[in-house]
Amino acid sequence: MALVNEELKIHWINIAPLLTIRNEREYNAAVKRLNELLDEIGDNEKHPLYGLLDTLGALIHVYEEEHYPIPDVTGAEVLRFLMDEHDLTQSDLPEVGSQGVVSEILNGKRELNVRQARLLAEKFRVSSAVFI
Repeated sequence: MALVNEELKIHWINIAPLLTIRNEREYNAAVKRLNELLDEIGDNEKHPLYGLLDTLGALIHVYEEEHYPIPDVTGAEVLRFLMDEHDLTQSDLPEVGSQGVVSEILNGKRELNVRQARLLAEKFRVSSAVFI
């Protein structure tokens, strides 16, 4: 039996568009398809389409790593961004410390400690890892 037979070719013609991400249009379609699969399958590893969900997720991840790299930023830069997004001032962050402490953190004169990172993570509903 030949490795590439006619039946496999026919199936691949139908499946290839589901597993091909070469540009933004295909990426958007893949993300939409992944969300639909997640809605149907959830984390049920026994679902017959779970392998497709897993493979599609890996392909999307590879595309995002190449086209949307996450920049290296400091905890202070993340804090500044979140403050801007939520229209907050330094005095709106008593969990970090006084306005002076927040100012020192934002100006790079002081690092966020683990306690502050945890409290900010709770406030902004993000992982504390983004501040470290």
